[in-house]
Amino acid sequence: MDERRTLRVSEALREELTEIIGFETEDPRLLAVDVTEVHVSQDGRHANVRVGIRGNEKEQDVSLAALEHARGFLRHELASRLSLRHVPELHFMRDKNQDVENRIDFLLKRAKKSRARTEN
Repeated sequence: MDERRTLRVSEALREELTEIIGFETEDPRLLAVDVTEVHVSQDGRHANVRVGIRGNEKEQDVSLAALEHARGFLRHELASRLSLRHVPELHFMRDKNQDVENRIDFLLKRAKKSRARTEN
């Protein structure tokens, strides 16, 4: 995959995962999870998904385990929404950025703006 396509696929995955995790899953353990970044490998087979998780260490571990458990469901949903030949394997990792809360707020505002533009 060329670099521009990889970036487009990464952004599309980030947007769809944010939508699915934030609004369409019913697992209460995922309420504290926000997708901050997605990096797709050059061959398109793997995607490293960085997530910001609110709460203490134990709550973060529970939320990360819930994401791992939902991995198959998330891939299935991505396959039905995106026209990709291969939906990448999802690898979740915590976003260790110290400024995660501010970045999450920024990303949520950006998502709301883009959603408002597409609805109009």
